[in-house]
Amino acid sequence: MGFIEDFVASLESLPAMLERNYKLMRDLDKSLHYVQEENEHRCGQELEEFKLGVESGRIPITSDPSKIKFSEEALEEQSHCVRIADEKVALATQAYDMVDAHIQQLDQYMRRLEEIRQEKELATSAAAAAASPSIGTGPSTSNINVVQRSGRSGERGRGGRKKSRLTAEPVVPPIDLELPVDPNEPTYCLCNQVSYGEMVACDNANCKIEWFHFGCVGLKEQPKGKWYCNDCATLLKRKKGSSK
Repeated sequence: MGFIEDFVASLESLPAMLERNYKLMRDLDKSLHYVQEENEHRCGQELEEFKLGVESGRIPITSDPSKIKFSEEALEEQSHCVRIADEKVALATQAYDMVDAHIQQLDQYMRRLEEIRQEKELATSAAAAAASPSIGTGPSTSNINVVQRSGRSGERGRGGRKKSRLTAEPVVPPIDLELPVDPNEPTYCLCNQVSYGEMVACDNANCKIEWFHFGCVGLKEQPKGKWYCNDCATLLKRKKGSSK
């Protein structure tokens, strides 16, 4: 089952990519904590200075609250905190999308495995039905005579052991792991999945697929020089052969 090996290969780069995202998020957390502490300290000092200025009469009391503002440095620190938080959200979303893409791919493979299991089950049932004289288009004359002579005991024998053997294996219900898929998100590669992990582009400008996941084409690192997918490489060989 080559698709299982393909899925396992596509998982090889996922832990490292998730670890990278989580490390960046931890680093951003540290930076955010530091900037927040600095901003709280700065704003506290400015509020204290404003209070002393009002009490001493150095700063006039105004009825318009919009004119009371923190310094540009304090406002810039607050904006910086928002930018750091946005970067954390983007990294978290990217990590979620990578895992979600693999879950959707796994769901497709599990449905394929279920189809294979059902095909094997039907083939086994058909083979057993062909081998059993009690399951067919109709009994022969000798079989009818045997049933007539044996009476009820013959009916029990015909519907007993062989029938129980055919129905002994329980039918496992299909596994349904339907996951929400964004219909507007573009798909790539031979697996027709969304973009995730490391990908390589086919150097044929007319390639129908263009982008491929490393695991789906058996790559572990970015190829050096030009790279063509199997279809485009075969097409180029045919063109070279015909031009000679």
